[in-house]
Amino acid sequence: MSVEEILSLPTLEVAKALLGCRLIHASEEGLTSGIIVETEAYLRDDPASHSFRKMTARTAPMFDKAGTIYVYQIYGVHFCANITTNETGIGEAVLLRALQPVEGIEIMQKRRKNTDIKSLCSGPGKLVEAMGIKKTMNNWVVNESPIQLIAPAGNNPEVHITTRIGITLAKDLNYRFYLKNNPFISRK
Repeated sequence: MSVEEILSLPTLEVAKALLGCRLIHASEEGLTSGIIVETEAYLRDDPASHSFRKMTARTAPMFDKAGTIYVYQIYGVHFCANITTNETGIGEAVLLRALQPVEGIEIMQKRRKNTDIKSLCSGPGKLVEAMGIKKTMNNWVVNESPIQLIAPAGNNPEVHITTRIGITLAKDLNYRFYLKNNPFISRK
């Protein structure tokens, strides 16, 4: 399945299908990439979603075409990156929660000031920092920018489905997906 086909699926299916895809960032510092091993889905009727109430200046990227990158800050410190998953005007996205580092590991370690490969991208804030994703990349589109996605070749990986992490609203929804037994996920 191609990236275009993945992004044309319903949001919960996109969250599963992104697992195993390679996320690549070609930055001035060099190329970094990793395999997506954990995601969370956020739907338009989901009270935990930034798009639940209405579109604002902050959430506008969530309402853009599928493949748009939505970067936002949490806790006034960390940034998170989402990929939008629906047609223009419908605010849905998938949060990138964890990557298994593949290329540019030394660059990731320098950015994170951390040499432990398992913890480089094991959470949404860590992933963004390690990959060099900045707030200024908000509204970029994957595969039309230095942020690229490559669909996996071969068989579908075994996926574990559970509730999301770090939210208070709609925390009982099984909208978190990760590669079973992968040591690079944020936590079980």
